[in-house]
Order: sequence, then structure tokens, then C-alpha cells
Amino acid sequence: MKVVAAIDSFKGSLSSMEAGNAAREGILLAKPDAQIVVKPLADGGEGTTDALIEGMNGEKVEMTATGPLGRPVDCYYGYLPDSQTAIIEMAAAAGITLVTDAEKDPLRASTYGVGEMILHAAKKGCRNFIIGIGGSATNDGGIGMLKALGFSFADADGNDPGEGGQALAKVASVKTEGQNPLLKECHFRIACDVNNPLCGENGATYIYGPQKGVTEEMKESLDQGMAHYAEAVSRDLGCDYAEYPGAGAAGGLGFAFLSFLGAELSPGIDLILDAVGLEDELKDADIVITGEGRLDHQTAMGKAPVGVAKLAHRHGAKVIAIAGSVTREATACNDAGIDAFFPVVRGVTTLEEAMRSENAKENIRQTMNQVFRLL
Repeated sequence: MKVVAAIDSFKGSLSSMEAGNAAREGILLAKPDAQIVVKPLADGGEGTTDALIEGMNGEKVEMTATGPLGRPVDCYYGYLPDSQTAIIEMAAAAGITLVTDAEKDPLRASTYGVGEMILHAAKKGCRNFIIGIGGSATNDGGIGMLKALGFSFADADGNDPGEGGQALAKVASVKTEGQNPLLKECHFRIACDVNNPLCGENGATYIYGPQKGVTEEMKESLDQGMAHYAEAVSRDLGCDYAEYPGAGAAGGLGFAFLSFLGAELSPGIDLILDAVGLEDELKDADIVITGEGRLDHQTAMGKAPVGVAKLAHRHGAKVIAIAGSVTREATACNDAGIDAFFPVVRGVTTLEEAMRSENAKENIRQTMNQVFRLL
């Protein structure tokens, strides 16, 4: 019997690999001769870097970058030397959690630090990039990141328009001559789970701006500035991605990756499943174990466990999911491809006790032991 375990992290309790290895131990209690493969799982959002570092024998590369409001921030990215791949979460340098509610300022907030992270990785030898762009504090169309990478912008008088959302309406021309030459050797894959265009009522400013500090009074002018910026990019670069699904992600960062770096935008789960080579292991798998901390109706709407289930069914494997807790609405997961799911908590307990790492591991071990005794 071949079993593949790809379990998302139990946030605040277990990493993806810790959960997968606990499942492995439980399966072996019941089926000592089972062939078990444990793969990391993430959806391209928070925790993706840690999951792939741990699950793919990567390195954690620490550095200091410029935060969204110009303050230095300590951050890190993952480095997979075998494939010259960098795993970056843009939120590490330009995330909304790096500013307080009182500090939110879409006119100033910049993605400059994201560009610094990319350059740092490129200089280290990375030529393949997997970048998650969720959770940004910015609405700058990616100007900050692009300036850090050597691209330049000028206003009607030939001056630098600055950074942040305030710069967008001032951009009159775009220059690519100064871009770092290493970029031409790099391939960018962007984990993007939204389909918003750059501008308009469904664009970056109107839909995601308010959570970053965009007021009702700012919306129209910021959106018009974004459209003006897109026109300048289209004219000077000869490409037009303003309406491309995902261009509006992360305050227009998706647009910047598409227009300047020839990036591919993909749903986060699809990108990660491909990166970890899960499908190759599923081709001859009998049972697939997946899961996350909580299974509910949102899981069924395309979160990581359902992505695993769809891939597993393509190859005829049965799918079992585990979770710390399940809601009444989690039955929707069955319709989404999960054949059966099981909560692992084994008795009345406090949330703190259930989430304690050793308790969570033991609960997974014992649940998997019993499931595989039945199988």
C-alpha cells in the first residue's frame, strides 16, 4: 500500500511537515509495511516559505529590507539550492501586519523591500522565483519593487515621481535600461488567488484599498492614478495587462510582475503542488492523506486540501482528510473530492491543550492508527 501525506499546517500548533510525519507514524502503527511519502503543503499565502524550506530541504536566508513605510524590517526567504529557487512572501517586506491601523497610508506605502528581497536572492544565485503576493499594505502598482530592481520612472518634468500610491498619477515615462541584468535570467511564478483587474470598481483600489487605509475620498483619484500609470507602462513597454485577471492583486503588484518581469500568475495551491512534485507521487498512490487545522465550507471552496483531493482523484486514489476541528458545513468537502474526513481531537479539552504541539501530534497518530486499522 502506498500512502501520500500532504497536510496543510495546523496554524499555531503544527507545521505542514510535523502534521504529515505524525500521520506517517500513526499509519505505520497499523500498517508497518506501508510505503509512505510525506510532502509539504501550503497555498501560497502565509506559511508557504516555512513549509517549503522544511519539506524540500531548503535554507532560511535572513536579511533586512525596507518596510512599507521606509523603516528597516528583518525578514527572510527560502532558498532551494538544488533548483536555484527562491520562495518569497511579499508580506515579509511589505505586508499589512508591518503597519499599525493608525499608520496605514496607501499614498506612501511602498513595495521597495520586495524588490530588495528579489535582488538579494538573485545575487545568491536564484534564477527561479515562487512569490506569494497576499497580505500587502500597499497600493503602489509595484513601483517601489520595480525601482529597487533598477527600473525608473519620470514625471512630465523628468523628475522621479517618488513611491507609494501618490506617485501613480505623476508617471509620464518608464525606463527599463537600468534594470538589474540578472533579471533577464530569472523566471517568476506568482501565487495569486484573486482575479481582479488593475483598475475600476473591481480593481485593486476599490476592492482591496479600504483595508489598507484608502478612504472613500481617495478611491477615485487613486484609481485614476493607477489607470494613468498603466497607460504609461503600456505605451513605453508595448504590453497591456491592466485587464488581466490578477493584475490588481496586492495593490497592482500583479500588474508589475506581468508587465516588467514576464511572470506567470497561478492559483497558489496549483503553483505549490507543482513545485513540490506532488502529482508524480500520486500516480501510483492508493491513499492520500490531507487536511488542515479546521475543515469548514471555506475548505471546500478551493483551499489546499481540496487542491490535493482533485489531483489525487485524477489518479484514482482515495482521499482522507484530518483536522483539529470540523464544522457542520464541512460535509461540503465530500462533494469537493474528500472521500472522508476525521477530527483528531479525542476528548473534551481546552483549545490551548488541543493545540499544544505534542498533544496535536499524538491525536493525529492515534486517529491515523485507527483509520488504517479499518482500511
